Amino acid sequence: MWAILSGIEGNLQAYHAVIDDILRQKVSVEEIYILGDIIGISEENEALVKEICHPNHSIPLRVCRGWWEEQCLILHSLHSTADPVELIDQFGVDVTKKLWDCVSRDTVEWLRGLDFGFVEFDCLLIHGSTVNVSEVLTPDTSPWIILDRINRVNVNYLFCGRSSQMFDYELQSGLIESSIVTLDNKSISEVKEVSKKRLIGVGNIGKTVNIASYTLYNPYNNQLKFRQINY
Repeated sequence: MWAILSGIEGNLQAYHAVIDDILRQKVSVEEIYILGDIIGISEENEALVKEICHPNHSIPLRVCRGWWEEQCLILHSLHSTADPVELIDQFGVDVTKKLWDCVSRDTVEWLRGLDFGFVEFDCLLIHGSTVNVSEVLTPDTSPWIILDRINRVNVNYLFCGRSSQMFDYELQSGLIESSIVTLDNKSISEVKEVSKKRLIGVGNIGKTVNIASYTLYNPYNNQLKFRQINY
């Protein structure tokens, strides 16, 4: 069984509540995946990162980069994007300054080493999408976009945390016919069979006060369970 989390945003109390719930599960959890947004505008960022790096349990923890981590790296000139335009546009200069103040340089270096995502079995676990960490995938996203994002890494299941929602969206198997007309007016057609795909929103831990949500998934039988914790 996997426990899949996202969006802690420096909320240490919410993180403790979720870890306690994971440890109480009847079926043992083999891996904990944290799909980004570990940090946020929080004085608890440093304590949270310390606990993730040195957990008080034996379950392996795997962490990938999220939107807040990327914005922090941009602030410190450790990203290909020069300026934190997206962060300033959404939250303003004051919040941008707070993010700088509440993340130490040592933590920034740790964030720099995080993976973009994980491919396990036929699953992709990622914060946003295969395009970038900022892209929000939801059940309202065009099926063609969802199919494109999943097919980019040749998996059948995509777990994402960017939307903060919990959902299980399924694309049925079928055939896709495509055609190309060349400059000399020759038509080339291709029919491709596409297997069933699933897009899964894993919830959010730290954004909503007193409510944390995460996902349990069994990769051996594809059983999915959404958990909501009041703390």
